[in-house]
Amino acid sequence: MSIQYEVEQLSDSYGVADSFPKDFGYGEEEADIEDSPAPSDSKPRILLMGLRRSGKSSIQKVVFHKMSPNETLFLESTNKIYKDDISSSSFVNFQIWDFPGQVDFFDPTFDYEMIFRGTGALIFVIDAQDDYVEALSRLHLTVSRAYRVNPEINFEVFIHKVDGLSDDHKIETQRDIHQRANDDLADASLEKLHLSFYLTSIYDHSIFEAFSKVVQKLIPQLPTLENLLNIFISNSGIEKAFLFDVVSKIYIATDSSPVDMQSYELCCDMIDVVIDVSCIYGLREDGSGSAYDKESMAIIKLNNTTVLYLKEVTKFLALVCILREESFERKGLIDYNFHCFRKAIHEVFEVGVSTQRPAGPQAMGSPCTKAVALNGTPRNTV
Repeated sequence: MSIQYEVEQLSDSYGVADSFPKDFGYGEEEADIEDSPAPSDSKPRILLMGLRRSGKSSIQKVVFHKMSPNETLFLESTNKIYKDDISSSSFVNFQIWDFPGQVDFFDPTFDYEMIFRGTGALIFVIDAQDDYVEALSRLHLTVSRAYRVNPEINFEVFIHKVDGLSDDHKIETQRDIHQRANDDLADASLEKLHLSFYLTSIYDHSIFEAFSKVVQKLIPQLPTLENLLNIFISNSGIEKAFLFDVVSKIYIATDSSPVDMQSYELCCDMIDVVIDVSCIYGLREDGSGSAYDKESMAIIKLNNTTVLYLKEVTKFLALVCILREESFERKGLIDYNFHCFRKAIHEVFEVGVSTQRPAGPQAMGSPCTKAVALNGTPRNTV
């Protein structure tokens, strides 16, 4: 596939880390939960649980620390609870707690009520290449305990390491795990407890897709973001748009049209290309600057008349659009609508982070944007 790209970069920097792939990360891990500062405990919490060697730590390292999947083969087994503070923007701002597989919920020293009470999502990882009978038993014990403490938790099941399975075997494994897990819940009279299932692997984009779905459930502004994206693409002739967290390649929102996995992979690859090129050519001669800042923009034209268009939204968020070449001829219109969209996103961001602003009609409602229809007629939209 022939690809040509343009990357505009970099007269004014946000002053973040000099090199994106390693230094532009989410911060250091904190070794143990007892050592954590109290203020961070107010952030939404995601728990990673599962049996030993199921792939929990590998998922965390690949998604949030840019580790190569092959490097995860050398990770040691987790033997204590690790907490990772993920702070990239108001939309992706949470903690991940990685639990060792041998955690005993019946141990009186394990205060599971304290942990589950502040949890937004619980991800249970099941190794699809192993006998998962014991994993299903542990899944049932874990989610039933957590549900009784906090019924508001989102329960997510990652059927992991499916890269080694055939397509038919993947479907059969998912169906079997889904059936057994829900039967166990029904036997325990927990029919109201809902489990979401995902087929995942660190060797493709499925783990990023699954984590995107998990994170979106923790974003209270999600309906507003989806509405803004729908307005933007309908007035700009765009086929699909994703709002990406650039560091992790998680998309925190997309428009209401179905997500095609191939399109998502293209957008993820585009972010990699932009950052890699920017790290080589976008930094100053002394190596200072940032690989991603408010001037970052990229256009990639594929040989099937498809155009990928990336624009900076905030210092951690990017809008990646998929459209046809004939629609891209109206680039001025798209850029004007993007300016309105970007302004609205910043308003959402400000409302989300401001704790002192009084609650009023402007703070509680969706931000107003002025979009332009394809015929160039301005119109106000909410």
